[in-house]
Amino acid sequence: MSMSNEDKPVTYTDVFSVSSELGSEIIAPEDAAIMQSAESIALGHVPRGGPASLMQSAASQNERIGVVATNDITDFARKHGVTVSQVEVGGTRVVSESVGGEVVAQYIYPSEAGGGGDDEERSARYPTTGVQEEAVTVGEALEAVALKPAGDKPIEQSDAAAIQAAEARATGRSEVVPGGVGAEAQRAASINAQTDDKTTLGDVLRDATSKLIDDKAVKKEDAEGVVAAEIRNTPDLATHPGGVAASITTASNLNKF
Repeated sequence: MSMSNEDKPVTYTDVFSVSSELGSEIIAPEDAAIMQSAESIALGHVPRGGPASLMQSAASQNERIGVVATNDITDFARKHGVTVSQVEVGGTRVVSESVGGEVVAQYIYPSEAGGGGDDEERSARYPTTGVQEEAVTVGEALEAVALKPAGDKPIEQSDAAAIQAAEARATGRSEVVPGGVGAEAQRAASINAQTDDKTTLGDVLRDATSKLIDDKAVKKEDAEGVVAAEIRNTPDLATHPGGVAASITTASNLNKF
């Protein structure tokens, strides 16, 4: 008896026009989560029906039929990364999205008003202060979480710990800043543990940049610190797909330092 399409693993070549070795790889949940983070940071949101959404649907099916686990990631994504890049030509943005160095999608995206000459590499940015141009900041990476499906996740202790670690990296202060985003996250996690009316990541992180007393470009060591804080506070010692640690890690990869 042959399997129906719903029982078959979904590979990259089933979803995208790729002919390399990537095509035979089964789409994994962490690949999709990282692509969501990259789209959120570069574009300001996850486009409906875009590559990340297609990958999420495929990964969900693969997880449902048991060929991947929640935290699985392909070797292509682990070793070579997942990226979203843009080039502006004559007022039109061309977006390219890649997995493991292989372009899986390229499409036209509406340009923002304002500067930039032909062929200038550009990304949609959040407002920042005192940070070098084109670098993704801690505040921006936190705000990106609010724009993704993960933004609807009720805040738990692991999320609060990751947010506090990110805030400490941004401000250079080891103590929790009174009234800051870390304190707000911790308060929300404590209340969520006692009530059915949950505060979500989106509720706390939507304006994260304005809640930071200082901000900085995300570096590799910042991502490592946030990842460590998140996994220390989860029972399975894993990060949340598309969550705080994942977004900070994606920002670090995009910054390339």
